[in-house]
Amino acid sequence: MRHIISVLLENEAGALARVVGLFAARGYNIETLNVAPTEDPTLSRMTVVTIGSDDVIEQITKHLNRLIEVVKVVDLTDGYFVEREMMMIKIRAVGKEREEIKRTADIFRGRIIDVSDRAYTIELTGDKAKLDAFIESIDRTAILETVRSGGSGIGRGERILKV
Repeated sequence: MRHIISVLLENEAGALARVVGLFAARGYNIETLNVAPTEDPTLSRMTVVTIGSDDVIEQITKHLNRLIEVVKVVDLTDGYFVEREMMMIKIRAVGKEREEIKRTADIFRGRIIDVSDRAYTIELTGDKAKLDAFIESIDRTAILETVRSGGSGIGRGERILKV
């Protein structure tokens, strides 16, 4: 099962490496990893998307909590949450294709953020399924480059990850 683990950790050199090392040492795969400072510059929030059984995720959580830099760990998939991912995709757009690509971007609520005479760069935000569906709707030979942020998640309502 796919799990989204949110980790609040100290914003210091080597903290990210220790978390990633923990996953690698135990043979756990990280599907996506997203890290950035929080409103408190001494803390970072890490979102790890991984696949595993409930027992494996419980072990991951226990191991993460043992790391000195880790302040708090929450498996967001244990409750209600919102997940988003951001993608920038550069698509060849020449001639009559330009209007079709623009129309497709509009359908998916994407924004064209860069235009050249031969390409569009489109920004899309949504869950993994939405971004995958956009890619499927575009001719694969027209895709020049793709960059994805990986999943970020936050608990819904009063559910928060804070010290």
